[in-house]
Parts: sequence; structure tokens; C-alpha cells
Amino acid sequence: MFLPRRKTRIETERLTLRQPQLTDFRDWSSLREQSMEFLTPWEPQWARDHLSRKGFSNRVYWAQRSLSDGSAVPLFLIRREDQVLLGAITLDNIRRGPAQAGTLGYWIGQPHARQGYMREAILGVLHYAFQRLDLSRLEAACLPENQASRRLLETCGFKYEGVAQSYLQINGRWRTHVLYAALRADRRGRTETG
Repeated sequence: MFLPRRKTRIETERLTLRQPQLTDFRDWSSLREQSMEFLTPWEPQWARDHLSRKGFSNRVYWAQRSLSDGSAVPLFLIRREDQVLLGAITLDNIRRGPAQAGTLGYWIGQPHARQGYMREAILGVLHYAFQRLDLSRLEAACLPENQASRRLLETCGFKYEGVAQSYLQINGRWRTHVLYAALRADRRGRTETG
């Protein structure tokens, strides 16, 4: 099993992806609050203490535990040029044994959307998951009407696999999701043999 010996960090062209820290609270809560209307249609309902320091501290401790036990890789997207927090990406539900798979989730603050940052982050996490963690499959799900997220997954090499009825509670309601997956050695769609 993979257990990180040092802090997890992924460098991309413009971003540093790193685990959340307690000192990120102000930047995180500010970005989440200013992006609330943008994010809530696509996310599970926010807890009453979602934007509180205590709620954030619990997230940071969960991230530390998850990284050390190898069950998840929660990362913040930090723009290198000015150290601004842009959003987050989490490789969660890492399953070892015969599956060698994980589930990808992500969000970006409204001011930073549609600038290619999340695409860059997803591609960085895909490389990390396949090369460093030796996973074989990454899965992602989104609401059928979330065209931006669907296009993003498709441009990152994820392929549509189907529909999951009542998959997650989003904004307080059970919602059907479309399912996507990226495979380390993807042969789907190839017609030649060998």
C-alpha cells in the first residue's frame, strides 16, 4: 500500500497541488463564500458549520488522516504566480487489491472557472494516480445537466460509462448522475487488435 513519506505535492504548468493546511482557512472560506451560488447546485448540501474555522479544521485533519492511511489524496489548487487558492481536487475512495481504483471530485471558485485550471489539475492528478499510486482506474460522476463538468472530464480523457440513479444527495435531494472513467491503459474505442 502507498503511504506518503512526505507531504503530497503535484506541480503542473501553472499550479501547485498540495494538501490543505490550517493556515488556508481564510482563503478557503472566502473563496467558498463568494462562490456559494456557483457551487451549491452541484454539491452536497453544506453543513451549518461549513464555512466555520472548526468545520475547516475537521477537513484538514481528515485530509491528513486520509493521506497517511492511503484512502484519499485531498489537494488544494494554488496558482504558483501569486499563491492564490483556486479550488480543490480530491482522489477519494482509493481501493486497492484487484480494483486499484479511485474516485475523483473537484470544485473551483467562480472567479477562476473556465480558465483551464481544473483541466490542468485533473491531468496532474491522473498522472500522479497512474504513475505514483499505480492505480488502474479513476472514476468521476456529475449531474447530467452539468455540461461544463462533462466537457471537462471528456477533454481529460474520461469516457462516459453510464447512469447511476439516485447516486448522491446534491443540494439536499437524491440526484441521478452520469458516470465517467479514465483507465491507465485505455483500449476502449480501439478497433484494431494487438
